[in-house]
Amino acid sequence: MIDIALLGTGGMMPLPRRWLSSLLVRVGGDVILFDCGEGTQVAWRATGWSFRRLSTICISHTHSDHIAGLPGLLHTVANTGRTELITIFGPVGLAEVVQGLRVIAPQLPFAVEVRELASGDTFPLPEGMRGACVAGEHALPVLAYRLDLARKRRFLADRARALGIPTNAWRTLQDGQSVSTGGRLIEADEVMGPPRPGISVAYVTDTRPTPAIANLISGVTLLVCEGTYGDDAHADKAVRNQHMTFREAATLAHQAGVQQLWITHFSPGVDNPQAFTSNARDVFPGAIIGRDGMTASLTFDSR
Repeated sequence: MIDIALLGTGGMMPLPRRWLSSLLVRVGGDVILFDCGEGTQVAWRATGWSFRRLSTICISHTHSDHIAGLPGLLHTVANTGRTELITIFGPVGLAEVVQGLRVIAPQLPFAVEVRELASGDTFPLPEGMRGACVAGEHALPVLAYRLDLARKRRFLADRARALGIPTNAWRTLQDGQSVSTGGRLIEADEVMGPPRPGISVAYVTDTRPTPAIANLISGVTLLVCEGTYGDDAHADKAVRNQHMTFREAATLAHQAGVQQLWITHFSPGVDNPQAFTSNARDVFPGAIIGRDGMTASLTFDSR
């Protein structure tokens, strides 16, 4: 299961009732944060989720509304007693920015490792998840992210019994390793069902829609995507500022065959994002206009 919390839905500057766009993903005992603008720790505290569980931060790009909250957040996590490593992923240039921000957060009880990624990179994440990214189109280097949580194949207990495999060897087979019993070698594939679909989350913000992003997010369970401008009349502005309209976000989701779409990262000039819901749902009927503090849980299907 993957738990999701949309901490804030704002772009450019926080507003009295709208924190900056950031997202929490929780799997098992680990929490991953996407972007960290000013006040992220305040919005996080409202969820009740543990700060100590933060193990990974994924930064889309280094504009201040996506990273300037990092020193305060690291201090907050430090006060929870965490001593384990925190890894920060992001585009080229991230290490220099984090180093500058750490001037006001120099002493921490845990190490911070910064890993700069290139378009097309994949990387391991806690709880067996895999991350992937591609470059977007923005004024600064920007990355779109995808996280996948694989599902183990079903163990065929009846088949294992028929082959005379002792139960104390079942775990080994479930882990994909072979076992020897009754004078023969049993391969894991002999007692495992067919592959089953996993669950996945994509986070795309501060970019124009691109074919590479569509390929990255293909078929994801949930796409959290920017829609800086709700009004179709602002399409030219979206192109000029390298953002998306609600309709463009929905079109990207439709083309990529995603299952669910949350739209976020609203311009301060969009006072009531819900007023433009139809512009997204004309293209992607299930589109949801994000709200600060919105949560959901993604689960494996029943197969």
